[in-house]
Amino acid sequence: MTDRTVFALTGADRVGFLQGLVTNDVSADRPGLTYTALLTPQGKYIADFFVLPEADRLLIDVATELAAPLAQRLSMYRLRADVQIVETDLVVSRGTGPLPEGAMADPRHPALGWRLYGTTDISDDTDWNTLRATHLIPETGIELTPDTYILEAGFEALHGVDFRKGCYVGQEVTARMKHKTELKKGLARVRIDGDAVPGAEITVDGKPAGTLHTVAGQIGIAYLRFDRATGPMQAGSATVTRAD
Repeated sequence: MTDRTVFALTGADRVGFLQGLVTNDVSADRPGLTYTALLTPQGKYIADFFVLPEADRLLIDVATELAAPLAQRLSMYRLRADVQIVETDLVVSRGTGPLPEGAMADPRHPALGWRLYGTTDISDDTDWNTLRATHLIPETGIELTPDTYILEAGFEALHGVDFRKGCYVGQEVTARMKHKTELKKGLARVRIDGDAVPGAEITVDGKPAGTLHTVAGQIGIAYLRFDRATGPMQAGSATVTRAD
């Protein structure tokens, strides 16, 4: 994949440093990938990424469009911690076929297959757009934007947040949304009857009900006001209904 960048975090404080910043528990001594996110103090999304522990470093696999802002934000928090942030030459491959040697399962959902870090791209030809829409998997820069609250984006179902790990940036807002309120808005899988385009406003009787983000044939991912998404909705000339 050419749209991913892999950083290495090194230094004696690397695990504790990252643990105090991100939504998931990266301190556990366990093999494989952890999916997590960095938030603003107000609980809004900055970046989502995968963390892979190695003997003397943590690898961070992030969308290339967010690589520089993420590195800058991590550097801002570093202060006097013994942590170095260095971009690597590793190439990210992914697929849903047989597991190549050294590959690891994507922790978000079994249907997302595997990820591999190496020197060449051996990704297969999986239709990721359809797969994402089928399993309600948000994508960096599409469903996941600076306005996103991660619980509205389904991060709990994607194993991207740990409510027992303690403090991290944005933790207070995220915990309050989990324990003290019922989500009134969020991502949902929708069925589409007709021609619809990503970004189309979704309405009910002329009232705003949400936005259509991903379109894959007759299915899609939309951000909806749940109180208005109880029946047929309009997205341009298409009719949209919740599919879950």
